[in-house]
Amino acid sequence: MADPIDLYYWPTPNGWKITIALEEMGLPYNLHLIDIGAGDQFKPEFLTLSPNNRMPAIIDPEGPDGAPISLFESGAILQYLARKTGQFYGETERDRITVDQWLMWQMGGVGPMAGQAHHFLKYAPNMDPPNDLPYAKDRYRNETGRLYRVLDTRLTDNEYVAGGFYSIADMAIWTWASLWEGQQQTLDDKPHMARWLETIAARPAVEKGRSVAIEKRNQFRDKGAQQRLFKQK
Repeated sequence: MADPIDLYYWPTPNGWKITIALEEMGLPYNLHLIDIGAGDQFKPEFLTLSPNNRMPAIIDPEGPDGAPISLFESGAILQYLARKTGQFYGETERDRITVDQWLMWQMGGVGPMAGQAHHFLKYAPNMDPPNDLPYAKDRYRNETGRLYRVLDTRLTDNEYVAGGFYSIADMAIWTWASLWEGQQQTLDDKPHMARWLETIAARPAVEKGRSVAIEKRNQFRDKGAQQRLFKQK
């Protein structure tokens, strides 16, 4: 049996990407919770793994050539795990190119835009002092909606985002898209996205991966946790 991967994690969409991938790939892992509301992501020992003070991060004791390796950035971790196991990356180079395109689309589009939508719709109005900014709310809500229309169009003739096979791109996009209600979106005009969301959610490994430490989620309502999370002075 392979030595467990050390996973540094908190139950957020970016964290879920990796727990879902590890469960899907059947890789054992040791869980290390990085409490982002308590400021664990700023501790020096974590910064040696993730210099951008963001989780998730991993240490694989059986990295390339059998030597340990640490990785940060959820997209890079997904690509590494897919290459390591030969799973969820398609069967051809054309498949992998398509997967990479949609993975980068999530990393550069859906993640940042949906994350900002969550911030300005949910957290900013409750800060001290409140920051209820209509322009920012409209900007990120609208851009998130535009991206989901792109996704719905892509899924019109494709079962999954890269084509006829489930991949790490689906894992990455699903974790953010599954929170569409909190981003003040609608699925009424996105039937293909709605079908895809249900299909992914029904996978046992997705359900298991998303449930990891789920009881720790949504603990940022007190202002002290928000200040630590967003590094307010």
